[in-house]
Amino acid sequence: MINLYPLARPFLFSLDAEAAHDLTLNALAQTQNTFLDVLYRQPFVSDPISLAGLQFPNRVGLAAGLDKNARCIDGLGAMGFGFVEVGTVTPKAQPGNDKPRMFRLPQAHALINRLGFNNEGLDAFVAHVQQARFRQQGRLLGLNIGKNALTPIENATDDYLVALSGVYPHADYVTVNISSPNTKNLRALQSDEALDGLLGALVERRALLSAQHGRHVPLFLKIAPDLDETQVSVIAATLLKHGMDGVIATNTTLAREAVQGMLHATETGGLSGTPAFEASNRVIGQLRSALGVQFPIIGVGGILCGQDALAKIKAGADVVQIYTGLIYKGPALVTEVAKALQKTAPTIPA
Repeated sequence: MINLYPLARPFLFSLDAEAAHDLTLNALAQTQNTFLDVLYRQPFVSDPISLAGLQFPNRVGLAAGLDKNARCIDGLGAMGFGFVEVGTVTPKAQPGNDKPRMFRLPQAHALINRLGFNNEGLDAFVAHVQQARFRQQGRLLGLNIGKNALTPIENATDDYLVALSGVYPHADYVTVNISSPNTKNLRALQSDEALDGLLGALVERRALLSAQHGRHVPLFLKIAPDLDETQVSVIAATLLKHGMDGVIATNTTLAREAVQGMLHATETGGLSGTPAFEASNRVIGQLRSALGVQFPIIGVGGILCGQDALAKIKAGADVVQIYTGLIYKGPALVTEVAKALQKTAPTIPA
């Protein structure tokens, strides 16, 4: 398989980070399901694992945030992912935060973004999901939901319920994103009382949707790395209390110790890539201790090679997701990670 990304990367990195992002997504949208997908297609590595009542075709997925509007599911799927997560989608379209709002820190293999859930809204998102062929190939599709920036935090549950109802028929699993640092007060939903109320309402709505559509769709919660052990324990207890199906650890970090002195290091927003690796692993380990051996954990944060993915599994994750690593390493990283996990990761019993 020819790896063209090393040739394309210097050009993409010469552009503003968000401009390169948009250019890449537009190219994927136009070439997916055509012969031109050979430019980024990777061999699929089969490594099935059963989690949350789902059969994951392999252990490597795409993290949410790259394809917020679900326009490129098939193009991204061609890169060899066993599962792809798109979004975050909010009930209403919104522009996100002011530009510039995405920055590369190449020395640290990192990105800072403060995009702010910029997306075309629920209706457009669902329309794009319905056009994708990815699920017909036996791969899994996660749909990631959030709240609109203008919705008061005390009314956040309303937005999540609207989004859950909208995406439910089209998802293999739904991720509840309460951990982006780029929507005001959103991370407050990770606190004890707020999280209890939100998850209670979502699980109640899920029961109605399950009866309506005749299928049970797992609910995952995505949390931040900037949590102490007590906070992680509270979240774990709340997940178990409400019968949530899994947890994704973690989102981007607000910490900057690893990038001090670098260009763009003082930009506000979430830091991803290598600097998030250790914090993510720490939270994964704490979750595994609190949740027991059977509870599904998706590990994400700072995976730039196969060994990084193995470290996530060792910390306690069952499967992994990548995002920033894809920006720095290109589609070949998907194959590298999938093969590394296929060779040495223990099989988790169904």
